[in-house]
Amino acid sequence: FVESFNGRFRDECLNTHWFLSLADARSKIDAWRRDYNECRPHTSLGWLTSVEFASSAGVNPGR
Repeated sequence: FVESFNGRFRDECLNTHWFLSLADARSKIDAWRRDYNECRPHTSLGWLTSVEFASSAGVNPGR
């Protein structure tokens, strides 16, 4: 699972953005992370987003 995440992170974020500063990198990476966890359904989670899955399991994910 970690290798899959790392591959997606590299393909969809790191390889598609130029980071102009540390603040810019943090902003772009955080936007990608929010999309990945809050908007994108995952097949391994039964087509739920990570936040939906955590909520259904009674977990309050830290953001």
